Formats: sequence, C-alpha cells, structure tokens
Amino acid sequence: MTIDDILAAGAPPVVAILRGVKPDEVVAIGEALVDAGIRLIEVPLNSPEPLEGIRRLVEAVGDRALCGAGTVLEPESVDAVKAVGGVLIVTPNTNAAVISRAVSLGMEPMPGFATPTEAFIAAAAGARRLKLFPAVGYGTGYLKAIREVLPKGVQTWAVGGTGAGNIDEWLEAGCEGLGVGGGIYKAGDSAGVVGERARAIVAAWKAIA
Repeated sequence: MTIDDILAAGAPPVVAILRGVKPDEVVAIGEALVDAGIRLIEVPLNSPEPLEGIRRLVEAVGDRALCGAGTVLEPESVDAVKAVGGVLIVTPNTNAAVISRAVSLGMEPMPGFATPTEAFIAAAAGARRLKLFPAVGYGTGYLKAIREVLPKGVQTWAVGGTGAGNIDEWLEAGCEGLGVGGGIYKAGDSAGVVGERARAIVAAWKAIA
C-alpha cells in the first residue's frame, strides 16, 4: 500500500499526527480515524514507546491505513520503523540519508523543508512528497513561489497550524495534502474526541473536493 493507492481510493489527503499517543491508546484512536475516513497515520518517535505504538497500530488498521512514524531523525530509526511494519516516514527536517534509506526500503518518505535549497536536496534524495514545516509560519504565498520551481512530480504537503479551518487555503495554493497534529489529536484525547475532529476535517475536505 502506498500514498498513491490511498489517495486513488478516494481518501482525504490528510496525515493524522498522533504526537504523544501511548501504545494502550493507539488502537482505539486509529480505529476512530479510519472510521472517520482518515487513512494516513503517523506516530512521532518522541511519543511514549513509539515503536510499540506503531506495531499495534499496524496490526489493528494496517490493512486499511498507511501507518508509520514522524519525527524520524536518523537512518537507523527508518530501519526500526520498517521492522514493526511502518511504511510512512515523516521528518521535521531535510536529511538526505534518512530519505534515501526510506526509499531504498520501499517506504514512503515525507521530509520536512523550509527553503528551496532543502526542497531540492530532498527531491534529489528520492522524496516525491515534501512537507512545508511549519507551514503557518510561511504561508500559502511562500508555498506557491516554491512550487513554481520544484521538479515535476514532486508534491508538497503543509504541516503546522493546519486543520479543518484552512484546508481549503492550502489545497488551493497547490498542496497535495496536509498533516494535522493538534487539530486532530492532543496527548490524552479520547478516541471519541479524535473521531469528531477527524470527521470535521474530512467534511471540510469534501466540501471543496
């Protein structure tokens, strides 16, 4: 399963970021996300026992959603995520070694970038999807300017300050999708709360799709 597969099947272009989720919470939250229509889920590696959380998430919803890790900083972490069944590799920065390791293992890297230089480094390392982070600090005009020079076939996603209230602005600016953290999940939130927020984001996307 790839991001292309997920999007082609009609799922919203939204990565749910579960920063701070605990392994004993992640299955119920993952099920709530999938029930709401979200099919891309990341557990940041600075969460409690993140690899165990990813393993449980993959076992529970991996046949319906593409799961993986966020805040991946080292190539060795890519290997560890692969070992527990994760596919998605999201980073806050541009690290060519992390990107190329993920590509070599058939995984889906989504590296963070802030400048055109970083965007081109990420693309050269094999990334097909880049994450503008923190998006709210740069704005849609900045993204549009960078998109004009990116290689053909390289997509951008906005992460940081994104959610149901501005998904239309980012997609209209040329983003393929969004990563949503606090707008979907904050540490300690129940599965019910997460489901409600996820449904609101999916509804906002459907309203403009």
